Amino acid sequence: MSDSNKKPNVLEGFKAFLMRGNVIDLAVAVVIGAAFTNIVNTVVKGVINPVVGAFGTKDLDSYSSCLKGPCEVVDGTEIGIRIMWGSVLGATLTFLITAAVVYFLMVLPMSKYLARRAEAQKAQEGAKKAPEATELEVLKEIRDALVAQRVPGQSAPSTQSHPG
Repeated sequence: MSDSNKKPNVLEGFKAFLMRGNVIDLAVAVVIGAAFTNIVNTVVKGVINPVVGAFGTKDLDSYSSCLKGPCEVVDGTEIGIRIMWGSVLGATLTFLITAAVVYFLMVLPMSKYLARRAEAQKAQEGAKKAPEATELEVLKEIRDALVAQRVPGQSAPSTQSHPG
């Protein structure tokens, strides 16, 4: 029974893992990211694709090139090798828009906020240290004043060396 007391409880370890801030933050980020993906996809389909469609077709997936042979469908079977570069272009645009929005609306403001917070914390720490330096200076002045008030015949015990 002493061996079972030494082993950590699996449920307690799992609970500690779940209660870490990083896991909670990650879960929130995944949920927000999933919701945000829908917004980005709608922007791409509703704005980007029509702009591209002004030069061709609205559906980026229809842009393709035939690598080998005539790319056609015969009896339900596609003949030839088709490169669907329009799908890649659409996915790339979606990624770039997502990355730009996340950076400019979330990462950049948060980094500026954290920098300001760090500066404020540094200023507070500097303000806390300043009185200590002032106290030290005051104590030095008091010591110097006491040394100056001594009788001229006496010598300061710690500041002068005695020949031995």
